[in-house]
Amino acid sequence: MAKQLKITWVKSFIGCPETQRATVRSLGFKKLQQSVIKNDCPEIRGQINKVNHLLKVEELD
Repeated sequence: MAKQLKITWVKSFIGCPETQRATVRSLGFKKLQQSVIKNDCPEIRGQINKVNHLLKVEELD
């Protein structure tokens, strides 16, 4: 089974560039403090690295 990531949006993107806002939305977030579960792949890791100051990431088995 592929590893999964639990990603939680913990900090607002007010004042961030539009590209970072779009990245947060593309990860599937609609509102602050929401969590999503995504498969661990290089594409998702790249998005997380772009906005890591706004997110909390946990690895699931």
